[in-house]
Amino acid sequence: MRTKEELPACPVATTVALIGSKWKLLIIRNLLGRPWRFNELRRDLEGISQKSLTDSLRSMEEDGLVTRTVYPEVPPRVEYALSELGESMRPILDAMELWGADYSRRC
Repeated sequence: MRTKEELPACPVATTVALIGSKWKLLIIRNLLGRPWRFNELRRDLEGISQKSLTDSLRSMEEDGLVTRTVYPEVPPRVEYALSELGESMRPILDAMELWGADYSRRC
């Protein structure tokens, strides 16, 4: 997790720093439903590169938003899920979904 000194003073800027990329928001959207495996996410997020997905998941894990579980199997199975902190972002994405649906109806 980032220290207070590493975060912007503005709370909105802090949120944007943590989830401001297109891919992070879409990853969180998927993880709100259930845990996902890496290749499932890559297939579902059309246009994301393996590097972008890896970098986004690592960053979100470091920030405490995502948990990574490695199952001791052959071949190894890895699942990504929202942490409790990541789950606390549900109202933000719910509000974005409502706004997007309302905007689409107005067009």
